[in-house]
Amino acid sequence: MSVAFGFFVFLVVVTIYKGAVIVPQQQRYVVERLGKFHATLDAGFHVLLPYLDSVRYRHSLKEQVIDIPEQVCITSDNVQVAVDGVVYCRVIDAKSASYGIDDFLFGIIQLAQTTLRSEIGKIELDKTFEARSHINANVVTEVDKAAEAWGVKVLRYEIKNITPPREVITAMEKQMKAEREKRAAILASEGQRDSAINSAEGEKQRQIKESEASMMSQVNRAKGEAQAILEVAQATAAGLQLVGESLRTEGGKQAMELRIAEQYIPQLGRIAQRSNTVVLPANLTDLGGVLAMAKGIFRPEQAQVEVEDTSTR
Repeated sequence: MSVAFGFFVFLVVVTIYKGAVIVPQQQRYVVERLGKFHATLDAGFHVLLPYLDSVRYRHSLKEQVIDIPEQVCITSDNVQVAVDGVVYCRVIDAKSASYGIDDFLFGIIQLAQTTLRSEIGKIELDKTFEARSHINANVVTEVDKAAEAWGVKVLRYEIKNITPPREVITAMEKQMKAEREKRAAILASEGQRDSAINSAEGEKQRQIKESEASMMSQVNRAKGEAQAILEVAQATAAGLQLVGESLRTEGGKQAMELRIAEQYIPQLGRIAQRSNTVVLPANLTDLGGVLAMAKGIFRPEQAQVEVEDTSTR
């Protein structure tokens, strides 16, 4: 009797254990009844029919990271490169993920590799590094189309490494070095050109300034000479006016004759010293004749003075 009771209690405990199911958060359980799909259990406590229902699949709804192994791809210019990457995906339909494919993770890996090889084959080696975002987007698009039937959403794909052969890397390093040297030479030549342009512009400005300064100097010099000539002429006119006024005064003619005689004799001596042969007028030694000639020059002035005196009387 006690043995039968104990067996009954054990059977009850096993039944309760097999019928009670607790699903964790962000988990989905797929339940089959008698080998056929029955329901999908969300997070929480659930009661199943013991011995009839069973949890066949358990799926996580969290985002999963799948590492894509390195593979050799051939570019459009026939260069082999080793490429690896990583895929981010998430289960959105537990039923499709259970019955749509045997192993959706393996399927995603294989599809990502084949799509990647196809995309790398469309571009040249030099553009593979620049076209990463384009390749990633195309891989996500193609893999997500196929994974939709599996109840999986492919979120992102990222290329981790692109490794060309060693000889190609060496050639690329030489190419980059040559490109850097080319840019350096171009920058140096542009610097020399700008320096030459600045020097020429500076020389041009200097010549312009010098020409302007020379022009102003000549203008000022000409103004000074003109002013000097004007002042000399004014002084000469004033001197002649004073001489004329002096001749009108008493004793003016005698002073003039004496001044002419004083200048005549020294000039005659200088003429004789400058040349051995001198042609002189016949009356050159006649001082009285010279004075008479000088007085004849001033007679009109004297006659004008006498006329003015007569009219005054």
